[in-house]
Amino acid sequence: MASGRRARGVVSPDVSEQTRDSTDAPQTVKRILIGDPLTSAQVDDQLLPKKMALPIFASDALSSVAYAPQELVMILLIGGLAFLSFTPLVAVAVVVLLAVVVLSYRQLIKAYPSGGGDYEVASKNLGEVPGVVVAAALLVDYVLTVAVSVASGVDNIISAVPGLDPFRVELAVGFVVLIIIVNLRGVREASLVFAIPTYVFIGSVGLMIVTGLVRTFLGDAPVASSAAFSVQAESLSQAAVILLILRAFSSGCSALTGVEAVSNGVPAFRTPKVRNAQSTLVLMGTIAVCLFSGLTALALITGVHYAENPCDLIGFDCANPQPSLMAQIAAATFGGGSILFFVVQAATACVLLLAANTAFNGFPLLGSVLARDGYAPKSLNTRGDRLVFSNGMILLGIGAMIVLVVFQARLTTLIQLYIIGVFVSFSLGQLGMVRHWRRVLRAPQDAPQKGGRDGAAATDRRSARVGLAINSAGATLTVLVLVIVTVTKFTHGAYLVFFAIPILAFLMLGVKRYYRDVEHEIAIDDTTRFGASGDVAIVLVSHLQKPVMKAIDYAIAAKHDKTLAVHVAVSAEAAAAVQRDWADHLVPIPLVILDSPYRSFAQPISQFISQYREKHGSSVVTVYLPQYIVGHWWETFLHNRRARRLANKLMLVHGVSITLVPWLLDSSELIYGRRSRPLPGQERAGRPVAPVVVSGRRAHRPEGPPAA
Repeated sequence: MASGRRARGVVSPDVSEQTRDSTDAPQTVKRILIGDPLTSAQVDDQLLPKKMALPIFASDALSSVAYAPQELVMILLIGGLAFLSFTPLVAVAVVVLLAVVVLSYRQLIKAYPSGGGDYEVASKNLGEVPGVVVAAALLVDYVLTVAVSVASGVDNIISAVPGLDPFRVELAVGFVVLIIIVNLRGVREASLVFAIPTYVFIGSVGLMIVTGLVRTFLGDAPVASSAAFSVQAESLSQAAVILLILRAFSSGCSALTGVEAVSNGVPAFRTPKVRNAQSTLVLMGTIAVCLFSGLTALALITGVHYAENPCDLIGFDCANPQPSLMAQIAAATFGGGSILFFVVQAATACVLLLAANTAFNGFPLLGSVLARDGYAPKSLNTRGDRLVFSNGMILLGIGAMIVLVVFQARLTTLIQLYIIGVFVSFSLGQLGMVRHWRRVLRAPQDAPQKGGRDGAAATDRRSARVGLAINSAGATLTVLVLVIVTVTKFTHGAYLVFFAIPILAFLMLGVKRYYRDVEHEIAIDDTTRFGASGDVAIVLVSHLQKPVMKAIDYAIAAKHDKTLAVHVAVSAEAAAAVQRDWADHLVPIPLVILDSPYRSFAQPISQFISQYREKHGSSVVTVYLPQYIVGHWWETFLHNRRARRLANKLMLVHGVSITLVPWLLDSSELIYGRRSRPLPGQERAGRPVAPVVVSGRRAHRPEGPPAA
């Protein structure tokens, strides 16, 4: 037994909590909601084909086209109707940027397929601090992605059913809870749930765009319900005009959100992972460009006027909620009461709500990578019953619900906080890729290549040059857009994100430092000595009962050098009763009585152990604590749970290990789903179980009658 300066003691698993929690009412509800546990061997079955990966990882990027054109038009309308003429120019700039970013991330997936994405690229090429800043930015952006997507989905639902407006926040929080439950069921099941709405959205919006353009070509252009409304425009100087156009561009750039999710989710793809991830990314980018361009064109054709403040629309009754851009285009194209109108609205609402699913895949995967690297709690790297990183999903959901409640699920407010984080990660990730390709090009040309193929060196260098060109363009554009977004959104609420990112990065560095200090503290070295001079067992006795006898039985069976029974005397009568019972039952180990005038238990035992070790040397002391196992939740309030409290205190004493000896009361049979069936001749009494033996979720049951 190794004894170091900091060794305090160990504690056996709390069998009572493990067994009771495995089949009680909350666990039954859990099984119903998320399904039965999956084995680790089934992890490959959860990998996604491309047709299922698209709705999982691309729903955010695809759904953002539902509100990006709306935000673009809304900002330009601040300057008046004449400013809508800038819409095509701004939209083309957004499309070009989207194409460059997609091509850039295609290179990133090829170079770093492990799932770290921008975080891994920045960490390996720019250093620890930029990597942590990228991770913090992505985590913040994932929380905002859920909040914005859900708020936008609720906005579209309210556009179709205005009477739900008073319940905006409740609807948003409820949808987040629903998405959490679906994701906790596993990636494969979530992909099946999300696939249909995503593909219906793509098909219905695509049909709407084609129908609107065909009608326009035939001379029957659709007209939006807000086309007749004028706008109370603000008086703008020349500098303000430029700033307004840049702000509209930054709002339109929300169409780029979610592009990075594919690079973070490469491990979830089926083999060949890199090729499938790249194909999914390109397909996602192509669909997003087509939908964004089509919706922006239809917004201009139909004359959609969507104002930041509905009361600025002259002629609009601002007591009613303002219909979304998507709702106005659908009503103008198909008719407000048509089936296709409601199909488009329902599909848009669904895909916007489910767009949060992209974050529910990206956040847990990134959290697991951060936990693996020591920047986040280890619990984020633990897979749940359904082989997903459930702790990360729950943490993301809680964060998103807090944001929705604080900002009352208002899309126009939340959108101002959005995309700052994603462009921070875009910029640092692309700069990291530039440095990566430069390092590849600086490597000696005669360096050995993978597989030793002829021409591999030339091919790799050509690939590196192409990658350098693409990522240099990506870095230039994303840094420029980050500056624009920062300038235009900072005073509109984005300053909150600029506070959140460094605070989170600082906390992550603190977690890393803590884990590093702990590892250094507990690392084995040449000073570690094996100097224990004895092995002593102490069985704590309150009354002489079957649980205590079972604990004594285990202690004797373990063949310690010395075994003692200790009773803490809070009253003389109780101590005398224990001594009489001890003598009457001929218990084969000595009994030690410890006086406790202040009625405490841990302090006299700790003092006794310390004095014993001072007298007999650095003995290893094992304390056996009997503990009841109950079947009803309310029974926990009827027992004082002294064993657990004593264990927590005794773990602070040098050289002490704790062994909890569970004793199954008769009600504990409910844990296993059946009443106790005593053997012939066996009384209905409590049944002992081994102190630390646990198999799966249940403690091993005894093979025969208890040996009390």
